[in-house]
Parts: sequence; C-alpha cells; structure tokens
Amino acid sequence: MTEQTLKATVQSDLHDAMRARDKVRSGALRMALTSITNEEVAGKEARELSDDEVLKVLAKEAKKRKEAATAYRDAGHPERAEAEEAELAVLEAYLPAQLGDAELEALVSQAVTETGATGMPQMGQVMKAAQALVAGRADGGRVAAAVKAALSGR
Repeated sequence: MTEQTLKATVQSDLHDAMRARDKVRSGALRMALTSITNEEVAGKEARELSDDEVLKVLAKEAKKRKEAATAYRDAGHPERAEAEEAELAVLEAYLPAQLGDAELEALVSQAVTETGATGMPQMGQVMKAAQALVAGRADGGRVAAAVKAALSGR
C-alpha cells in the first residue's frame, strides 16, 4: 500500500472528526483544508501541493491561530483565545516537532559557518541558509533572533 499524502491524511482525519461530532477538530481541519485548496488554485494554474508545501500552509494557519489567541487574550476575551488555542493544538499535531533552543543555536552556527558570515551585513545570507536547515521546525522570529545573537557575537 502506498503512503498517504499529508493532505489526504488531513481529509481522512476531518471525516473521522465529523463522524465523532468533534466540532473543534472538524472546524480546524476544515479551515486548514480550505487554505490548502486556496493555495493549490492560486496562481496561473491549479496544481497539487507537495507535503512540504502543505506543511508550510499548516504552519501559516497555526501561526494565525497563535497570533489570534494572543490578540483575544490581550483584548480581554479569554473564551475566544481558548477556542483559537484549541484549534492551534489540532494543527500542531500535523507539524514537525519544534526545535529546542540548543538545537536551533547549533543549526544557526552551522549556517553561519557555511556562509562564512562575519557580521550583521550578511544576516540575509545566514537567514536563508538557516531557514533551509530549520525546515519549518522553528518560528521565523526565533530563527532571526538566534541569527542576530550569533552574528553580533562575532
């Protein structure tokens, strides 16, 4: 039997959630599938997304939930924040495990070494190399902070 694509996995999990009448899970998966479909039909012609592209879409959706939860909490709406966090938990199940600080620092120092960067003017080059090494396992803000710390220490 062939391995199922990530999109197909999300679709089958949506069907299971609907059968179980799990509103939070089915709602989060519906929104994720909508985003995946929108990405597939964006541009000049429709295409099937690879698993890596689907992961990027899911990471973007998870980031939206995280930001919305923070905004709701800051605005004094804890019940809405909890709903966003519940959806975030559903989406995080499909994302790769996030890197710890030590692992992130090791990958960033590897990127600095590979690019031969000596200071802040080369931050763009290091970010590009670091993002390739991190491959969605850490938020871009965390990667940028680690790159800045590594380059300012040189």
